[in-house]
Amino acid sequence: MQQNNNVTEFILLGLTQNPMRQKMVFVIFFIFYVGTVVGNLLIIVTIKFGRTLGSPMYFFLFHLSLADSCFSTSTAPRLLVDSLSAKKIISYNECMTQVFALHLFGCMDVFVLILMAADRYVAICKPLHYPTIMRRQVCTVLIILAWVGSFIHSIAQIILALRLPFCGPNLIDHYCCDLQPLLKLACMDTYRINLLLVSNSGAICSSTFVILMISYIVILHSLRSHSAEGRKKALSTCTSHITVVILTFVPCIFIYTRPPTTFSMDKMVTVFYTIGTPFLNPIIYTLRNTEVKNAMRNLWHIKINSESRR
Repeated sequence: MQQNNNVTEFILLGLTQNPMRQKMVFVIFFIFYVGTVVGNLLIIVTIKFGRTLGSPMYFFLFHLSLADSCFSTSTAPRLLVDSLSAKKIISYNECMTQVFALHLFGCMDVFVLILMAADRYVAICKPLHYPTIMRRQVCTVLIILAWVGSFIHSIAQIILALRLPFCGPNLIDHYCCDLQPLLKLACMDTYRINLLLVSNSGAICSSTFVILMISYIVILHSLRSHSAEGRKKALSTCTSHITVVILTFVPCIFIYTRPPTTFSMDKMVTVFYTIGTPFLNPIIYTLRNTEVKNAMRNLWHIKINSESRR
């Protein structure tokens, strides 16, 4: 496909053209990116080596943190480098790679959130069958299917991107490569491809959001029959999950479920769900989860003690 293009590289306009603001962008998003990586790695290490976090919920949280780290890494480093560069050039191949990575890890986020909602539904609504339904082998198969599904989704997206011929302007009015900004540069009628984009990414985001919200409504409704202590613990967990679902899906729906039109807030919405949400997820899951906080304290306490003995 690339041989049919006159364009071999693109120029990203970034978030701003103002040199002073570009430096501010670097500082702000460097802090966000480091916080994202450190926060998610802390959760990954805690779940991997913590002795008290062996339940399916934390198994899924492990993969959510892994996907979040990779999802943010697919865009943030490029944004940081470009904010210090006079000309923000990205090659055609790098651009296509970014499209693939963005959708691979973004879709994995979506699938893991579905699995976490299913886990909470079984734990709260079918507590007697929970050990049988959510046993380790089942969870492993579900995660493998989630990665395979994400890969298939990304392949579909990259096929759409590779079908776009570029023969003129190569200025992308964005800070990263994605199908929506690329559609505006294509030398063809992009109506059908945009329809496929909406029916793929848009449908996944919208339908999943509706299903997840309905499932959490059912879960919260079923809590009426639980004890006060059980309701408090379940509400704390579900509130965290619902918060993450809203932060993830509302921006996604805004970007991928509309005609190929451009709004001034598009860049900031994309920044929020590619960098902001992965940064907030570890904070939400640790601040509202006593088990995770205790496991972190125990893990680092053991490490500090072992180091001091040496």
